[in-house]
Amino acid sequence: MATPDPSNRPLSPHLSVYRWELGMTMSIFHRATGMGMALTGILLVWWFLSAAISPSYFAFVDGILTSWVGLVVMTVSLWAFWYHFFNGVRHLRWDYGKNLGVHGANRSGWYVVILSFGFAIGTIWLA
Repeated sequence: MATPDPSNRPLSPHLSVYRWELGMTMSIFHRATGMGMALTGILLVWWFLSAAISPSYFAFVDGILTSWVGLVVMTVSLWAFWYHFFNGVRHLRWDYGKNLGVHGANRSGWYVVILSFGFAIGTIWLA
């Protein structure tokens, strides 16, 4: 059996080969926001469980989540929720064959970014 010569193998294209595009960024952010929302869900369950354990423990956990760091985490999580939601709607439209071209995909990507920030600011403003 012959041993393969690695120098004759073609190299797979990588990020350095492709021009960075909006779709690539949105795909990465969609995955990151999904993971971030899962971690935020754990924080919210911790907050609810602390309310069931004791008033002093709830005060401790509530103090953490309402500190400036906690408020930043929750604000970013709120934006992540809206981003993930609108990008999911975008993917559902793709499943129906809408906006599959380059121009339509870029336009819908910018809609997702604008709507996610707008709805996050609106949610904070209405709260």
